[in-house]
Amino acid sequence: MRLVSPLNRVLGLGSAKTGVEHWWAQRLTAVALIPLGLWFAVALAGPDELNYAAVVALIQAPFNSVMLILALFSLSYHSHLGVQMVIEDYVHTPAIKIFSLVAAFFAHIAVAVAGIFAVLKVAFGAAA
Repeated sequence: MRLVSPLNRVLGLGSAKTGVEHWWAQRLTAVALIPLGLWFAVALAGPDELNYAAVVALIQAPFNSVMLILALFSLSYHSHLGVQMVIEDYVHTPAIKIFSLVAAFFAHIAVAVAGIFAVLKVAFGAAA
């Protein structure tokens, strides 16, 4: 039993069979963000004061800096997938859609690189 009509099958209208990877990536990043978000909340609740020196000391711990980089990467990728889905679903003009997808992609890359660079800079002691 097919759910695609014969006319749609001839016209090539139907599943493009490309959405599964996007769906899985979005779900996997969401699942990865659960423990990373819990770690972040616990890490920020740990110090007695959240002043500049306490946050720098927190980031300079190797485990914390690695976890923060993982969180930044996962958040950026998960956000990119969500924004991409919104643009594909709600922007109907082809030129604007392509421009928006490319701009969103580069914006997410820039945010991820800037965040990871900042964490590495603080982690290696160049924060001043």
